[in-house]
Amino acid sequence: MIKSKEILENRGVEVDLNGPEGNAFVLMGYVKGWCRDLGKESQPILEEMQSGNYEHLLDVMEREFGDVVTFYR
Repeated sequence: MIKSKEILENRGVEVDLNGPEGNAFVLMGYVKGWCRDLGKESQPILEEMQSGNYEHLLDVMEREFGDVVTFYR
C-alpha cells in the first residue's frame, strides 16, 4: 500500500536538544528536510543559522519552525 506523505504540521515533530539531536549538524539536516516538506528555500536559512553561535542557530530555527516543531532543552 502507498500512503500519502503527511506534511510537517501533522507529524507532531519534537526535537530534544540535549541528546544527539541537539548537534548543530543534525539540526541543519533537519532544517533541509523541513524546508523540503514545507516548500521553503533552505539555503538562506542555513546560511543565517551558520552566521552566529549555537544560540543564534537555535533562535533562527525557533523563528522559522517554532510554529510546527517543539524544541526541548
